[in-house]
Formats: sequence, structure tokens, C-alpha cells
Amino acid sequence: MSQAPKTAASETGPLGVAAADGILPVQAIRALISAGALKAAQPLDPGQLQPASVDLRLGPRAYRVRASFLPGPGGQVASKLADLKLHEFDIENGAVLETGCVYVVPLLESLNLPQAIAASANPKSSTGRLDVFTRVIADGVSAFDLVPAGYRGPLYAEICPQTFPIVVRKGSKLTQLRFRHGDPRETDDGLLALHASQTLVSGVGSDADIQDGIALSVDLAGDGLIGYRAKRHTGVVDVDAPGSCAIADYWEPVKADAQRRLILDPDQFYILASKEAVHIPPTHAAEMMPFNPLVGEFRVHYAGFMDPGFGHSAAGGTGSRVVLEVRSHTVPFILEDGQIVGRLVYERMMDVPEMLYGRDLGSHYQAQGLKLSKHFR
Repeated sequence: MSQAPKTAASETGPLGVAAADGILPVQAIRALISAGALKAAQPLDPGQLQPASVDLRLGPRAYRVRASFLPGPGGQVASKLADLKLHEFDIENGAVLETGCVYVVPLLESLNLPQAIAASANPKSSTGRLDVFTRVIADGVSAFDLVPAGYRGPLYAEICPQTFPIVVRKGSKLTQLRFRHGDPRETDDGLLALHASQTLVSGVGSDADIQDGIALSVDLAGDGLIGYRAKRHTGVVDVDAPGSCAIADYWEPVKADAQRRLILDPDQFYILASKEAVHIPPTHAAEMMPFNPLVGEFRVHYAGFMDPGFGHSAAGGTGSRVVLEVRSHTVPFILEDGQIVGRLVYERMMDVPEMLYGRDLGSHYQAQGLKLSKHFR
């Protein structure tokens, strides 16, 4: 049973020592594990720890539920499942999750956080590029993907495939968790200074659009391939089988037109790319924030976390674009080349991580341009 947050000194880090505000690097996440603040029902898998996050694994049982839900203050997910589940089934050795259905799966990882440490979750890059809408739920919360400081209890994944039916199993990794101490978000003035010294986005010189983050725009120029549109009524995608699906069976190519624009069809899913190359220096992590719906009725980029070292030259990432997962809602919407589609928020690391995205991990998406998930060949 989950419990209320513990009382602890708010100025201490994961091992009880003084800590500056920041995102916890991999070495501090290891310290959380050693201290029992991050628990696992079975030993961690190789590669489960990332430079500034940990991948979360599905447990052996899944629940099909009537609708998405939050437990709310004082509520428990398990109690909600008992009321809302349509059926429960085993995914130990693999099971299909159908499109348009909502599933909840208890995770193998649970938390016993210090009072000074909070956490947030986001889909992994490959999950977002499959148009799998997934969020993490904790007991007693009123928001998805947010775990309050001092939380003690289980974690659950809500999973809703939108375009492709998927095969998952115990141990599948669809989401990732990032830990933070205090408020490490970089100010606009800090971003201006960082961009001047590190060049956070390419092609904009000193005139980067910085206002509550750095603006990113969509690339619809050129005379060739600018994106992909997902097909309907496809076969399944096994989330644990890289290179198992032929691109032509699941995607239609989107070519540039003379007007450099793209009409988004309602409820169709697109993969596009940013016009800017992005750089996340080792001292920072970043997150793609939801697009302002007042500017256009579409959503960009389910998978928001970007680890230290993404696009970093020393880690082999020069020229890394952000792949944009785009979906229009309700009405057709015209995207123009260079239109702003989101903003990157940078957060300071508590310390430089012992490993960086790309250089130390063989990361699939380092130095990427327009690129589908690793499942397609």
C-alpha cells in the first residue's frame, strides 16, 4: 500500500548529502537504487539506466479498462481497477494490445522517494513514434506522469495504442522516469547565455526564439521525402523486435510540394522532422513541451525527454534533428514550412552524467534526420 510522503531534510540529495537543484544523473539514480528509493521486482536489465532517466518495465498482468482515469487525492489505482476493469489477462509471454482500447499494467518498478526528490515520466522515443499513447499513474495523484516528492508506492502504465496494434510482454519498456531535486528549469536569460556559448539550435544564430523555452519549427522544404503518414488496418508491431516490420506495410511517404505546406488530415498520424538541429549539452537535459492549442488544433511529440549528449558533437550527434510525432484533431490543419510546432525546455543537471546519449549507449536516434522508430526496416 502506498503511504504519505516521508519527512526528510529538503536540502538533501538521494544519499542524504547536500544537493543543488537539478535533474539526477545516472550515478545518482544508481544511488537511489542502492538506498531503496527505486525498487524493482526483479534485477534491472542491461541498458535500462539512461544518462538522466530509467526505463520502466511492464509487469506480468494487464487490465483492459472502460476508460482512462486518475485515482485522485487519497485514491489507489488498484481500487479503481477493481471497479473499472473489463477483464484481466496475462502478458508474461506476450499479448496483443488493440487500437482504441485503454489498458493499465502494473510496473515492475516502485518508489520510496526521499522528501526532496520528485519524478516525472514520458513515453520512450520508440513508443511515441508508434503512436502509442502511454502515461504513468501513481496512487493519490491528480495528474498523469507526475510523481510527488516523497512518494511511496507502486507505479502503473496506462497504454492506449492509437494507430498500430502492438505486442507487449513482461519486461517491455514503453516509458521512462526522470528524477529531479528542486526546480532546475533554465531561465530565458540562462538559455540565451547557453545558446551563445553552446549553440543549442542550428541555423538561427543569435536570433533563437527563446520564450519559456526554445522554439522548434517543422521542415517541409525540399523536393523529396519530408515525412510519413501511418497506414490504417496494419499488422501488429512487436515493441521488443527492432527491424521486424517493413516500412511499406505500415507507412505512406509524404513528399514536399511546391507550396511547402502539408494539410494534416483529422486523426491521421504523421512523422515529420524539425528544421533545426538540436544540441543538449552534458550539463543539461531537455523536454519537448506540449504545443499551445490556441495556435492550432494538433499535437506534436509524445516522447518529450531528451538526454544529455543528444546532438552533442563529442558524442557523435552533430546535426541531430527532432523527430516530430504529429496528429491533428477534429479539423484539417495546414502546416507551413518553418511553422513553430513546439518548444524545448532545458533543465540543469545536478551533475554531468557518467555516460552520455549516443557516445556511451550506441543510441538508435543520435545524429538522426527524419527517422521512423527502430521497429521498421
